[in-house]
Amino acid sequence: MTATLTDGRAGDAAPEGEPHRPRTRTTLDIVVPVYNEELDLPRGVARLHDYLTAQVPMTFRITIADNASTDGTAAIADRLAAEFSEVRAVHLPEKGRGRALKRVWLDSDADVLVYMDVDLSTDLSALLPLVAPLVSGHSDLAIGTRLHRGSRVVRGPKREIISRCYNLILRGTLAARFSDAQCGFKAIRRPVAQQLLPLVQDTGWFFDTELLVLAERSGLRIHEVPVDWTDDPDSRVDIVQTAKDDLRGVWRVGRALAGGRLPLSDVRRQLGRGSLDPATPGVPTGMTKQIVRFVAVGVASTLAYLLLFFLFRLGMGAQVANFLALAITAVANTAANRRLTFGIRGRTGVARHQLQGFGVFLLGLAITSGSLALLTAVSPTPSVPVEVAVLVLANLLATVVRFVLLRGWVFRSATPPVHPDPVPDDLAPKE
Repeated sequence: MTATLTDGRAGDAAPEGEPHRPRTRTTLDIVVPVYNEELDLPRGVARLHDYLTAQVPMTFRITIADNASTDGTAAIADRLAAEFSEVRAVHLPEKGRGRALKRVWLDSDADVLVYMDVDLSTDLSALLPLVAPLVSGHSDLAIGTRLHRGSRVVRGPKREIISRCYNLILRGTLAARFSDAQCGFKAIRRPVAQQLLPLVQDTGWFFDTELLVLAERSGLRIHEVPVDWTDDPDSRVDIVQTAKDDLRGVWRVGRALAGGRLPLSDVRRQLGRGSLDPATPGVPTGMTKQIVRFVAVGVASTLAYLLLFFLFRLGMGAQVANFLALAITAVANTAANRRLTFGIRGRTGVARHQLQGFGVFLLGLAITSGSLALLTAVSPTPSVPVEVAVLVLANLLATVVRFVLLRGWVFRSATPPVHPDPVPDDLAPKE
């Protein structure tokens, strides 16, 4: 991939008659990825530049990463690079926010690499709290979070529900501990980026999530900053397509982690960061512990199921949507319960457990499909909200049956392997 660069800086050459002075080291490189943003780009960059100049006591650069825009964005980016000495424009021939960030971050010489959305939905007062722990070396990555109790967020209920469901899916399937994967306000130390970015495959909106999951599994420290965030009503993000791409990404990363195909131990060794958390206590053997963990996995799975049902229901019938949503979440639910609830790790017995879990899935399908059939018999044309309410109740029943069968049949005779040199919990492969 090739990219063209327009840079407003004068370079290293000194004016005639003056001694040569080395260029000041850049602390922050703030990347603004854009695609067809000719309206927001001028005012966004001007506002950002003014804020950085007045409020941030660090050397900085603003990099406009143009993702193959087809309107006047490229010309405006070049004009801004000529107008401000701290602004440069990079033009990439292909679309993809993740592709742009990866390309620019890998080429950057700054100590801390930042990105934010061009509409500046996140209030800039959170910028210093975001980058300070990275500049000091305390943390490796930093993210803005809209889901902290100290955050102030203005957005519609649809986006709020989707965002919370997505993050719960990450917790239930990839055991993620960060709170907000998709907030467009993140930073990373350059040495960390150099190690992690080559492992990130996604080139679109899942890029953030994949980067954070790999960082967390490598034992790196992720700092979270509550932000004030205002939804952009003119956002061009296709929510349905993005949700589908994200779910595919979750599946791909989960399989890679389960198969041990990512050299995360090498990343940990290179960066020298220990795990934030103590080793997870022993395998849960009591009924109470198992119920608590099973319920947590079940809540995440139910929310994931409902989100998938809503998405599939947009283009297909209720029964087909129910089958697909339940099938996808059943696989993730069995894997999560295998590890988190019943403490079984390693690949031994995975196929058998998933096969038996599929039998439990069929029983759950019979319960939920039967509830839909009964609802249709009572009311031939029920509304989608009524369908969802019935399915929630049916899933609660299916959940109870699922726990009994998982505990008494699927994982009854399984015992966790004993390792002479235990692998830390945050590095153990996800099943």
